[in-house]
Amino acid sequence: MKLHGPALRLTVFVGDTDTWHHKPLHHEIVHRAHAAGLAGASVFRGMEGYGASNRVHTTRILSLSEDLPVAVIIVDTEEKIRGFLPQLDELITDGLVILDEVEVIRYVGRRPGSAGGR
Repeated sequence: MKLHGPALRLTVFVGDTDTWHHKPLHHEIVHRAHAAGLAGASVFRGMEGYGASNRVHTTRILSLSEDLPVAVIIVDTEEKIRGFLPQLDELITDGLVILDEVEVIRYVGRRPGSAGGR
């Protein structure tokens, strides 16, 4: 798949304890993005943060949190990202979804049969 030039970055912020049918919510978002044919998705776990609850969640040992922030980031064409948004409406009850215009400089996926990608 080639992706080059203008694109949209979709970032979804949820908690790491948020679930969808007893599975982690971020897991469901990634698998739906894959099924939708989006270029790729990555999940990043935050060390500290707060959101609508205004309660700070942190990994610091003296105040262990059970709901650390998680960001799911997906980049693809505007058409594909906007087409995916209705699925997020179904999944997310608490969280933040943002879109940013970005420019893809280089996106190189593995070619079938390649061992190392380089």
